Amino acid sequence: MKFAQIAAASALLALSAGTFAAKPTSIVFQGNHETTAGAAYSEYLVKCSNGKTATMTAWENRRQWCAGNEQNDQCERKQIKAAKAACDAI
Repeated sequence: MKFAQIAAASALLALSAGTFAAKPTSIVFQGNHETTAGAAYSEYLVKCSNGKTATMTAWENRRQWCAGNEQNDQCERKQIKAAKAACDAI
């Protein structure tokens, strides 16, 4: 009985923690840049609901959005998904 109560409380706590994850509140263009290899990208500043800010970059004429300053394996095709990932990373 006690184990079931602890398990249920843990499940509720895990579920409620997901609802408090930081979410993007605004995305502001910061400028166009180029890597040393000559690849062009755009930089954006993501403001999150927890009051923090994160950087997001757009590559391939805004076809690929990445959390952070560089292109990586965790990029998204949708801007909002990358913005959520950027807020989750901080």
